[in-house]
Amino acid sequence: MNGGFVQALRVDAGHPALPGHFPGAPLVPGVLLLEQVALALRAWRGQRLGRVLEAKFAAPLRPDETAQLQLTAAEAARVRFEIRRDGVVLARGLVEGAA
Repeated sequence: MNGGFVQALRVDAGHPALPGHFPGAPLVPGVLLLEQVALALRAWRGQRLGRVLEAKFAAPLRPDETAQLQLTAAEAARVRFEIRRDGVVLARGLVEGAA
């Protein structure tokens, strides 16, 4: 198994979770970012997201902005994630995959 996985991440402005997440100035909710981490983990390792061990949301992602999601193998079934836009870390953390 290789050491990492990278993909583009973008949430459409029409997503149903956005209107309630700060009307007039929408931000992509952290739960949607974690959903993208889960989808990437499934694509990369064929695993579901078992647990979120750490998650830090440092800067906002706005609708229709493109960011980069990177997964990196850590110890055992654990995977580090990082989401960046234009070199700025938006979110990072540690998750655990499950069969």
